[in-house]
Amino acid sequence: MITSLAGGRVLAEKHGATPPRVVALHGWGRDGTDFATVLSGLDAVSIHLPGHGPAPAPDEVWGSEQYAELVAEAIAAFAPVVIVAHSFGGRVAVRLAAARPELVRGLVLTGVPLVRLTAAAAPPLGYRLARWANRRGLLSDARMDALRDQRGSSDYRAAQGVMRGVLVRLVNETYDDELAALAASTLPMSFVWGEHDTAAPTDAGRVAAERAGAPFRVVPGERHLLEGDLQLAVREELLAMIATTEEPV
Repeated sequence: MITSLAGGRVLAEKHGATPPRVVALHGWGRDGTDFATVLSGLDAVSIHLPGHGPAPAPDEVWGSEQYAELVAEAIAAFAPVVIVAHSFGGRVAVRLAAARPELVRGLVLTGVPLVRLTAAAAPPLGYRLARWANRRGLLSDARMDALRDQRGSSDYRAAQGVMRGVLVRLVNETYDDELAALAASTLPMSFVWGEHDTAAPTDAGRVAAERAGAPFRVVPGERHLLEGDLQLAVREELLAMIATTEEPV
């Protein structure tokens, strides 16, 4: 069932009773329905981040900071909460937990690209020359867009309008300061990764967990998407986090 938060500015899937104890944030190109199994039987909301599912895209190019500000507005009335987040949603969750720790009771992350272990390869000379020519009006924007599509990921090719700019901005973000802030905090955290995740490489996830001072769990045989045994492991970690962080009656 879809509900609205932040005066109608945020749409979310509602689970259980109000107020929610858990907030879920989905991955890029996904939506709030991804967490139906993980949140089954819990009092929770799974937010449709702007530009995904039924939620309209932002009016301008956002980074994870702007998404985190919107989520903070959406949950302020019933926070603190446990946040469970996948991939892109984890970028937002880390920004939020570092900037507004009073809103977050615990954090469960899976498949979140937070650390680069190797520098990105430089584009080929031909592509760099094409960019140079485009900036000087010697190559049309349409031709340049076609070249970007050839080099871009499947997510990049699928993104349209402002969301393509959002994706580019997100891919170029760093989270060193946020991981340091989390390491210096007392916030309970859990990192859960698929063994064969290549979208957010497992080795990089392990490094991010070490920097944040969080335990790191690997689920054998699983990849990036929130399904199969990875989905079940995330639910296990979430239930353990709720039990650990709930206030005494």
